[in-house]
Amino acid sequence: MAIIGCGNRGADVYARYLSAQGAVITHVVEPHPARLAEVAARHALPREAQFTHWDAFLAQGRVTDAVVIATPDHDHVRPCLQALALGYDVLLEKPICLHPHELDLLLTAEAASTGTVTVCHVLRTAPFFQEVLRVRDSGRLGTLIGVQHAENVAHWHYAHSYVRGNWRASPPAAPFLLAKSCHDLDLLRALAASPPDRVSSEGGLHHFRPEHAPPGATERCVTCPVQGCPSDARRIYRTRDPHRWPVTVLTAGGDTLDEALRVGPYGECVYLGRNNVADHQAVTIGFRGGVTAQLTVSAFTHNNTRTLKILGTHGELRAHMERGELELHDFRTGHSERWTVAAAGNHGGGDQGLVQGWLAFLRGQSPPPTPLAESLDSHRLAFAAEESRRTGRTVVF
Repeated sequence: MAIIGCGNRGADVYARYLSAQGAVITHVVEPHPARLAEVAARHALPREAQFTHWDAFLAQGRVTDAVVIATPDHDHVRPCLQALALGYDVLLEKPICLHPHELDLLLTAEAASTGTVTVCHVLRTAPFFQEVLRVRDSGRLGTLIGVQHAENVAHWHYAHSYVRGNWRASPPAAPFLLAKSCHDLDLLRALAASPPDRVSSEGGLHHFRPEHAPPGATERCVTCPVQGCPSDARRIYRTRDPHRWPVTVLTAGGDTLDEALRVGPYGECVYLGRNNVADHQAVTIGFRGGVTAQLTVSAFTHNNTRTLKILGTHGELRAHMERGELELHDFRTGHSERWTVAAAGNHGGGDQGLVQGWLAFLRGQSPPPTPLAESLDSHRLAFAAEESRRTGRTVVF
């Protein structure tokens, strides 16, 4: 495998799980020299296997079996098109693009290639959601009517990724819904088992704005005298495991946590106004098969989890991802059943499951985890929802 983009997802997640499951990392591509050297050392790679840009790596022709593309959002499509032209199978981080027309570019390129694209929609492969899909397929719910799904981002996670982090401004990054929840939209697509028909959405940037800064707030948390701020970077990062996300995002490349808080973006006040993406958004989707789904994505939650209710003619399933809890109410018998599913690991085990499924496909043991054409429906939904949010109109496909 070659890893193109050695940030948290590329190097700390996909490369780690690939290696743990028997794949060999042969090349790494990363523009930041310190991070490039750090990740190359993990995999004992010589200098000639290290590249600062994908152009130089891909110019060699096909030199390994497959590639992972985990570059920033706006730099996913170009290396993917070049990799497909060489016949590579690609594991492509989401969101895969920032513009709707690029979806057709990828479909066309894949159709002309001997390679394939697997999008990193990790929720489908999480044991928790595999169990949710199993219940749906069992028929115990009857005919599926609706889905109520909530992505509880957690106030500190939103501050980390969407106020201080790489996804705080769109453009250049993806809009909030596309960046954070395209795999939630993919999950709704999987539950509905049919393409979307129409979308409407409401939302906006409500709180993380300059006019909401508390009196006396300074530009950096390390110098701020305000007590009790929920977004205080000192509390968010200094109280967490220094060897795990999100702290590792600050220290990647050799900085200490104190240095990062003193001079980097993750130590900035969340009320400076350098972000423009929504902090609360609700989406309603009508699917061609008749299912209606609602998705709410919000920064204003205490925990970082997903909760959902699946509503059928003969039963209701309630599920809480963080706790791995499922609760089925059977309307025909009046009985209720509660059970748990292991939900440990990134995305409840979905990251590991995605890599495992992709490797099984590459080894000829199974079909691709999800066909590209179906994966792209999540992005079509996100683009349509953003259009609806901005215009106030329902978008019909």
